[in-house]
Amino acid sequence: MTDVTSETELIPAPRSVVAGSGEVRLTARSQLYAGDGTEGVGNWLRTVLQQATGLSLHEGRELDDACDDGIGLQLDDALGPEEYRLVSDSNGVFIEGGSPAGVFWGAQTLRQLLGPEAYRRAPLDRDRTWTVPHLTIQDSPRFPWRGLMLDVARHFMPKEGVLRYLDLMAAHKLNVFHFHLTDDQGWRVQIKRYPKLTEIGSWRARTKFGHRASPLWDDKPHGGYYTQDDIREIVAYAAERHIAVVPEIDVPGHSQAAIAAYPELGNTDVIATNSLSVWDNWGINPNVLAPTDNTLRFYEGVFEELLELFPSEFIHVGGDECLKDQWKQSATAQARIAELGLADEDELQSWFIGHFDKWLSARGRRLVGWDEILEGGLADGAVVSSWRGYEGGITAARAGHDVVMCPEQHVYLDWRQAPGEDEPVPIAHVRTLEDVYRFEPVPEQLTEAEARHVLGTQANVWTEVMEDHARVDYQTFPRLAAFAEVAWSALPASTERDFADFERRMTAHYPRLDALGVAYRPPTGPLPWQRRPGVLGRPKDGPPPNA
Repeated sequence: MTDVTSETELIPAPRSVVAGSGEVRLTARSQLYAGDGTEGVGNWLRTVLQQATGLSLHEGRELDDACDDGIGLQLDDALGPEEYRLVSDSNGVFIEGGSPAGVFWGAQTLRQLLGPEAYRRAPLDRDRTWTVPHLTIQDSPRFPWRGLMLDVARHFMPKEGVLRYLDLMAAHKLNVFHFHLTDDQGWRVQIKRYPKLTEIGSWRARTKFGHRASPLWDDKPHGGYYTQDDIREIVAYAAERHIAVVPEIDVPGHSQAAIAAYPELGNTDVIATNSLSVWDNWGINPNVLAPTDNTLRFYEGVFEELLELFPSEFIHVGGDECLKDQWKQSATAQARIAELGLADEDELQSWFIGHFDKWLSARGRRLVGWDEILEGGLADGAVVSSWRGYEGGITAARAGHDVVMCPEQHVYLDWRQAPGEDEPVPIAHVRTLEDVYRFEPVPEQLTEAEARHVLGTQANVWTEVMEDHARVDYQTFPRLAAFAEVAWSALPASTERDFADFERRMTAHYPRLDALGVAYRPPTGPLPWQRRPGVLGRPKDGPPPNA
């Protein structure tokens, strides 16, 4: 556990903080030295600090240049890959990391130590004295996968908003951006060989406002997509912040936008797929991909272009909520089941996912899917995103598969934050800031060996009822700060966690979020403009089921 003093209100909590008795003052003569391998971190730190402080932090050519009132960055092979050590003393501020990522996380901690104004894009007071308290911090993450899933298919987030969320992730030491790019309600990435995916599939004529039972509609068209150059920019921006971008292209369910663009992808012997449009409602859609060779070749083409854009080891293929009704009625699907000697439609989906598992593996990538991919048999190299609770993750880990724990009962941030009627478009059970803080990603049922298959955890932000970035902010923060500490810090067991201490540190963190322009939910409840009176949600009473 951390030995946190009143001088250091840090989130996520470091493993060890030892306070000193003085401070380092950054001045107009201060220099920043970036040793071999840390130049990118140095450029980032110099840029954000110059914006906020007005100090130029001249480039130091030797470590000694950082003495007294400067900053030094360097690598230390003795530290773990994302581990860092920050020492602030009479010699200046020195950050050492086991890799550039470790140095970067140390630089994020330094920014917190400088105060909320260090998060602004212009100095508020050019005569201000910027100080760093003398201390020593030793820190490293609990999990290598500390993720945020952002759904841009239901409500499109323009590129600038995505870049902003990458900055917010970095500020909280999160390192995996799960980019949910396609669904029934929209296709958001340019695929050059299939231009109709964005010409037709990227926009819908209208949008349901609220839960699908709501009588309200927003009657203006909604749409947008990222060009391939936009994607390259997003990926490069994330890489500078040591964040991996994992794209998700949904198959074989959640695919009506693709079928609307290319009707031959659907079950044409069951419904008139050429009459389908991009879906304007929410829920689970019956229009799923046909299990044909044509569909496989089409999506291989999609993934070929995708792999050129995303260097991530992991590619997410969805696999969730695929209704089998059309396959049961389709002569084509039934013929495929017979041809392959499969038992049923669940095994047909397993075959579909398994095809892309082999296809991606042959190209040096790893398939990730939601826990429904367990049904009918799990593909050999697949990683499971366990969302319906812990059970899918436990099953996968015991079978020797890697797992990302993201159970909806704990880390679905579209779920409402309080029971009050003022909560905007309330969805599902109440999940408070404390509930998220007490989330434990590794189930106690797993043995030590099985638990090693838990790569980490991620929070998921589904945007059906989030029409703009302010709504996304409200649902995501401050709970993402609690989640970040769960993913990073060495916390005790769930019931033993000191939530009062976390709340105390949040009082220092809210001004940082203010400086970053985050429209978070205040501890006292939603502000008047954050409410959505009269917009129907889907609240559920009581605690969520412990699955």
